Amino acid sequence: MEKLSEQEITHFLSKANDWNLVDEKWIEKKYRFKDYLTGIQFVQKVANASEEANHHPFISIDYKLVKIKLSSWNANGLTELDFKLAKEYDEFYQQCKLV
Repeated sequence: MEKLSEQEITHFLSKANDWNLVDEKWIEKKYRFKDYLTGIQFVQKVANASEEANHHPFISIDYKLVKIKLSSWNANGLTELDFKLAKEYDEFYQQCKLV
């Protein structure tokens, strides 16, 4: 996948739910959960989807707070795949909140 332009990144960010641009080459988001194990279940879903896409984020777990950071190493920046996975992760979060 090709690296997105600044204009394309701005466009995708406008559609993304609370994802933030970091250092012009990462997007990150923090997810808060009602308990530790719900956050771990969310991370498992993220890990499975990431493995399937062969595109792996940085994941930080701090008790009930999970932070995810995405970028595409091969493109040296953000690609459409980063935003596609960000949307999937948001959907997983909504599923976890309903449980």
